[in-house]
Amino acid sequence: AYHLPRNKGWAQVFGQTSDEETPDFYRPRPFSRSYVVHLDDWYAQSHPDEDFAETFAVWLTPGLDWRNRYAGWKALQKLEYVDELMRSLMGKPPLHTPPYRVAAYNCLNLKLKTYYARKRKLYEDTYPGFYDADLRQLFAAPAGIKASSYLRLRRRRLLNAVCQWTNEKKYRVNELLTRLIERCDHLGLNVHNDDPQEDFRVSAFITTLVMNYLFTGKFKRTK
Repeated sequence: AYHLPRNKGWAQVFGQTSDEETPDFYRPRPFSRSYVVHLDDWYAQSHPDEDFAETFAVWLTPGLDWRNRYAGWKALQKLEYVDELMRSLMGKPPLHTPPYRVAAYNCLNLKLKTYYARKRKLYEDTYPGFYDADLRQLFAAPAGIKASSYLRLRRRRLLNAVCQWTNEKKYRVNELLTRLIERCDHLGLNVHNDDPQEDFRVSAFITTLVMNYLFTGKFKRTK
């Protein structure tokens, strides 16, 4: 309504915008201080429009002292720009109010079979058996303690270690561990309790899944 992306200052602060949609996958920089952190997955880094939207959301958060929260961050410059911009627009009517228009669907030429195949590919890591082959290889002992019990006993230690070195949120890693434990139970997998290398292999496996998620949006690379 205010044509903000056309503003020269907007482009200098957030970058050039475009009509392209936010990409499904992007490579975030978890430790970057050039962007605010609001939604999960460092969403502000996905697109200049989302960078502005996330910065605006932080600026708008009631009770948040964003100057103190982002002190020393380059993202503070974006917040200060948004603060100045919003104050300059206060009381001014929109420059443009587009009329309501019903979306046209006559351009859709994708078969439902193709659509759902793509959806399945996009969300394949949410299917229950997605990690089965890896788990069978990781916990291949014919006898021993249950792999699910092994993971439950070491859950907190694995969670803390993986989160410390990947900077991923604990709840997401915890959800991943829950899924792996459930699949181990379902598959009836076992592990040698006296194998000194098992902790290392399991930690490496989970860390690899999390790093794949950070850089591709999926826990596991597939063809």
